[in-house]
Amino acid sequence: MVVKSLFGGCLAVFFPLLAITQTPAIGNWREHLPYHQAIRVTGSAEKIWCATPYSIFTLDLQDNSISRMSKITGLSETGISALAYDPQANKLIIAYTNSNIDILAGSRIFHIPDIKQAAFPGDKTVYDAFVYKGRTYLSTGLGVIVLDEDKYEVKDTYILGSNGDTVATRSFTADDHFFYAATEEGLKQASVLSGDLTDFRNWSLLSGAAGLPAGPCRQVTVLGSQVLALVKDSVFLFNGSAWNFFYTDGWSLNNLAVSNGQLLLCEQKPDSGRVLSLTATGSPEKILQAAGVLQSPRQALVLGDQTFVADSVYGLSEWTSDGPHRILPNSPASLASGEMTFSGNLWVASGGVDSSWAPLNNKSGLYRFGSGGWTNYDAAHFPVLDNIFDFVSVAVNPQDNSVWAGSFGQGLLQIRSDSSFTIYGKNSPLGPVQGDPSVYRVSGLAFDAAGNGWIANYGAANDLVLRKADGNWLSFSIPFAHAEHAVAQVLIDDFQQVWIISPKGNGLFCYDHGASVDNTSDDQWKYYRAGIGNGNLPDNNVNCIAKDRNGFIWVGTANGIGVIQCAGNIFKAGGCEAVLPIVQFDNFAGYLFSGEQVQAIAVDGADRKWVGTRNGVWLLSSDAKKILAHFTEENSPLLSNDLRRIAIDPVTGEVFFSTAKGICSFRGEATEGGKSNSNVLVFPNPVPPGYTGTIAIRGLVENAIVKITELNGRLVYQTRALGGQAVWNGEDYKGRRAATGVYLVLISDDSRQEKLATKIVFIGR
Repeated sequence: MVVKSLFGGCLAVFFPLLAITQTPAIGNWREHLPYHQAIRVTGSAEKIWCATPYSIFTLDLQDNSISRMSKITGLSETGISALAYDPQANKLIIAYTNSNIDILAGSRIFHIPDIKQAAFPGDKTVYDAFVYKGRTYLSTGLGVIVLDEDKYEVKDTYILGSNGDTVATRSFTADDHFFYAATEEGLKQASVLSGDLTDFRNWSLLSGAAGLPAGPCRQVTVLGSQVLALVKDSVFLFNGSAWNFFYTDGWSLNNLAVSNGQLLLCEQKPDSGRVLSLTATGSPEKILQAAGVLQSPRQALVLGDQTFVADSVYGLSEWTSDGPHRILPNSPASLASGEMTFSGNLWVASGGVDSSWAPLNNKSGLYRFGSGGWTNYDAAHFPVLDNIFDFVSVAVNPQDNSVWAGSFGQGLLQIRSDSSFTIYGKNSPLGPVQGDPSVYRVSGLAFDAAGNGWIANYGAANDLVLRKADGNWLSFSIPFAHAEHAVAQVLIDDFQQVWIISPKGNGLFCYDHGASVDNTSDDQWKYYRAGIGNGNLPDNNVNCIAKDRNGFIWVGTANGIGVIQCAGNIFKAGGCEAVLPIVQFDNFAGYLFSGEQVQAIAVDGADRKWVGTRNGVWLLSSDAKKILAHFTEENSPLLSNDLRRIAIDPVTGEVFFSTAKGICSFRGEATEGGKSNSNVLVFPNPVPPGYTGTIAIRGLVENAIVKITELNGRLVYQTRALGGQAVWNGEDYKGRRAATGVYLVLISDDSRQEKLATKIVFIGR
């Protein structure tokens, strides 16, 4: 058992949104998880807890404040599958799909990893949790696992298969006399007085007899003295001697539960959902149903005259006599697989493709994160987007700050500063996928210094398209054979050359349009592939590219990284091939990320490289010769080791990671430097007593020399800025804590001309 503290206070909010906008301190993390996909709800008269597959939020019913709980704030991980509340012990049991368990008791989290770590063969997925007399009964793919809430340990395991083997158990409950388990073999029963429930022979199969159909039982619950079982989409009730049909109505049943003495059914059809409260005879007593509030209800909870419903499409809703109210912490609508870019705000494309570059039909749209929190650009908020899906690329035009997003099916979207939209597809110079004239795929976007937009037009005969700054269009056909005319990420280098990734193992292209984009007579193309003489990439499967502050092109592939260090000489005699950097790690040296799928590369203000792989994220020195950090989900709050995209806020140094389990961010030390010291800011300032975090000095000339001195000029500390930001740990050059007082911050650039930038007030212990 592991005990953690739950940190982070509640933020006051009124329905329906909560904005989380405070940038974390240097070295700290924050989550940007979706809260729209509610799957579980439980609680008491004072507080309720709502779970999504990724995190939990709580609603204080006294003041309507909301707080968040996630891996960033102490939970074991993401992947929540079940939630249960023990009112007697005031404990919340949180179960994960991989069988990890957390128990929240007050402000502490008790972690129980025993089931996950145990060498049980088979499926350990946790499907449900049931609290009974100080113990929690977990319905899992193995059977039933019993937790002792007081000792925070696994007490027993019930293997319920008819031959003593494992069988998936979906639900568990109890009345005064029996335990009931809904399993894939059917409904099973055992006496609560049985001396050994671990023996499968002490469990009786009820299905297939006395009116209860044979076969899998999905759920079981108890209402007073009555036992109800869910088989397929029909409910059966036990009258003491036989099972009688109780309810079905043609809807799909997601959940059957008893709350506050009411029998609640969560139902759905393809385009709508509802919650029913049934009488003892099976007649609907109350129906909760509203478009835009319920579509896929997963669990309902009754507290007095309030009903709370967790819906996997529309989130949590509260139902009173005044009608429904949605309760949504401010967040992106869902996970994100597409590109991320930072230009004043963080823009995220939610869509994606599978490993074969087939669309995923994701309609979550675009997300923007800024000072006001998250804004979702989807059909629910902007009906014009109803028929457009799988946004995979996004870019901002620096000339007018318009946002452009590429859909892998419906063309190109333009969002102007006044939030008006234009969609470019069949009525534009974009080309359709060859063989399918109804599909227009835009898989990469980038703007050059003149405001020209370069577009990767996947599958089209002319697969590179230019929308000029004046609104005119040009189309180009890449002059090298490449399967499916597959093109993806686009990058413009310091020489205004256009780099285009060609996925599906095709490699990388570079295009130089010469003196004028309108004159094709001086156009030049270069094809990069693996092998000396072919461009010397480490692999033909190119996943990502980035440009560093020296103008080098970093190429992430399925077998590590190649660096093109002479982009200005590509079309000159001798050309320019990629070099394969060698990095020292412990006592070993090897090619940079050899054998790794490099999926994302980003460059911070100090020219350091952030590299995302399937084994976490790495921070490299500017020359990539030194590993500065390696974050994984095991050693940090990183949500997943599967890194998809990375974007960096150049002003604050916050690094955003899009992972397979959601977006999180880390406040890095480096920011982009300016041409001069401008609006120099020290934070925190004053430095409070007992503060042991990082003190940052921001707004500096790039790579400035920073000296911290006493008022009499005695040097306390000296460093160089990481880009435009210097950091200090509050100690002098001998490691001694600075005394209470006022300190000067002196800044100089490489010309060595020192200037007083600001002062720091330091308050000791």
